[in-house]
Amino acid sequence: QVQLGESGGGSVQAGGSLTLSCAASEDTYSRYCMAWFRQPPGKEREGVSGLLIGGSSTYADSVKGRFTISKDNSTNTLYLQMDSLRPEDTATYYCAAANLDIYCSTIFHLGMDYWGKGRPVTVSS
Repeated sequence: QVQLGESGGGSVQAGGSLTLSCAASEDTYSRYCMAWFRQPPGKEREGVSGLLIGGSSTYADSVKGRFTISKDNSTNTLYLQMDSLRPEDTATYYCAAANLDIYCSTIFHLGMDYWGKGRPVTVSS
């Protein structure tokens, strides 16, 4: 059973930066690809970024060039560095794991096997 736990996030003004972390069970990143999703208030969950098992990454067009996904295998931690934040980035952010790279490559929420509980991010104008 994979357990995921997000931390970080919070509130920031537009143009600022925040970092989200996702701690995972041991060996998760060698067996599962990882992804970040977000759900804005009153809207559906959407893919933000995916990190394949081999290390390749993908991003939604809305965050490309502003967000960076990375992982630290030594601490089993996934990160999402969010720069140049905009009010439309306001959402609850979730990390997730899947056993098939295709779901992280396409950042497809229905393909994910495990989810964290989510962390709120609020960007004010």
